[in-house]
Amino acid sequence: MREALEVDVTFAARRPWVPRRAQFEIWAHAALAGISRRSVLAVLVVGTARSRSLNSRYRRKDKSTNVLSFRGAGPSPDGRNYLGELVICAPVVAREARAQGKSRESHWAHMTVHGVLHLLGFDHEHAADAAKMAAREIQILDRLGFSNPYV
Repeated sequence: MREALEVDVTFAARRPWVPRRAQFEIWAHAALAGISRRSVLAVLVVGTARSRSLNSRYRRKDKSTNVLSFRGAGPSPDGRNYLGELVICAPVVAREARAQGKSRESHWAHMTVHGVLHLLGFDHEHAADAAKMAAREIQILDRLGFSNPYV
């Protein structure tokens, strides 16, 4: 039985191409495989100015970025797990997909999976951690029908 996943998507930017809420739900659910509690995830799709502002404020990097992850409150008394929020920059994802010769859909899927894994505690600050995270991303994306994003 598929566990419940609530995905709330807010579109502050819709261009270039942006996935539908249902696509975010599929990708996030794949990243959460094995998580047994009902989960809640917020996704905010933004433009470059908002991404740059948030990246500057929270990461001290004065540039827009593909995805930012903000952890949520975690388990609540009602049994739901508030994972957090992904802020994904539509123009950056489109630009990266073009530059890397990937489809926009595959890169959006990768950024969603990547962000959800950050919310689950994965990171890529150290080589060993980066290798574990990348391996997990590759496995999840393969199950979704996407090729290795790192080749």
